[in-house]
Amino acid sequence: MSDTALMTCCCLALLLVTTCMHYEALRALNLGLPRLIAAGRARLVVVMVSLFIVHVAEVLVYAAVCYLLARHAGMGTLGTTGPPSFNVSLYFSLETYSSLGYGDIVPSGTLRMMAGAEALNGLLLIGWSASYAHIAMERFWQNGEHRPQ
Repeated sequence: MSDTALMTCCCLALLLVTTCMHYEALRALNLGLPRLIAAGRARLVVVMVSLFIVHVAEVLVYAAVCYLLARHAGMGTLGTTGPPSFNVSLYFSLETYSSLGYGDIVPSGTLRMMAGAEALNGLLLIGWSASYAHIAMERFWQNGEHRPQ
């Protein structure tokens, strides 16, 4: 199997895994929030912290795969001539997933394909989270809980 075909399979698997992670997290929130006996503000904090945790977990998945592909499969490097450390992979994944893109770490080889897929996936999942948070706030406010003036 060529490097491009392997990377394509890895990208598709990552998209599937992270989307399923996100779906399950939102599903758990949707089922658990009505049972939570707390004020709307506390529920909103639960929503935001939970979304942050799932995004960090998704970034960790990307970082681990990036690290393994660069270190053990020779699929490219992250700004250095040798294989990256996990810390570099994590930092790169955080800035790529969030589309921050400082540009201080540039992938080479087929890792560039994964960087593009991660950026697009991160944008979509962050947008999904923003939409969910907005809907959650609307629900809390429609139920007579504190509404900003």
